[in-house]
Amino acid sequence: MRIFYPVSLNLVGRRCLVIGAENDREAIEKSTALEEAGADVRRIYAGNDVKEEDVASAFFVISTPQDEALSRRLRTLADRHRTLLCCLDQPTHGFVAMAAIAKAGPVRVAISTAGLAPRVGKVLKNALQRVMDARFERFIGILAARREQTRLEHPAPEDSNLRRKAAIDAAEGFAADVRFEYPEWLESESR
Repeated sequence: MRIFYPVSLNLVGRRCLVIGAENDREAIEKSTALEEAGADVRRIYAGNDVKEEDVASAFFVISTPQDEALSRRLRTLADRHRTLLCCLDQPTHGFVAMAAIAKAGPVRVAISTAGLAPRVGKVLKNALQRVMDARFERFIGILAARREQTRLEHPAPEDSNLRRKAAIDAAEGFAADVRFEYPEWLESESR
C-alpha cells in the first residue's frame, strides 16, 4: 500500500494540462479548480491528441480517461520531462493522487486516500462542505481581519509570541465534532 505525501501547490502562472472529454465532469472540475488557483490551463479532449511537447511544457498534468495505454504513455513522458502527473483512479501511473477538497472562502481542507478509496474521500469532503457554511466563512473572515489588525498594532519581530497568542485566543470556543458510520459488512469482515 502506497502512502502519498500531502502538499498544496502554488500554480499561479504555471502551465497545467488536463486531459479528458469535453463533457467529462472530472476534467471540467479539475480545470476549474486549477484556474481558481491561478494556473494557465490547457485542455486536450482526446488522449490520442496528446503530444510529447504538451507534457514537456506542463508543470502538472491531470488525465481523467480510464485508459491504461494512455496512462502508461503519460507516465513515460512525465518521467522524461519531470512533470507532475495524476491519472485519476489509476494511482500506480502517477505521482499525484488528487485530494477531495472542501472549501469555504480561503479555507481548503484536502482529504486524500492516496487514490485507494476515492468514494470515502468524497463522503468526508461532502460532510465537511455541509458544515463549512456561510457562518463558518464569516468566522474565518473575522479571524483574518483580527489577525491583520494585531499584526498592524504589533509589527515588531519581538511581538511574534503576542501575535500568536492573540490568534489562538480569537479562535477559543471553536470546536468540531466528527462521527463515522460504517457498512454492516465491516463487522463480519473483521472477525
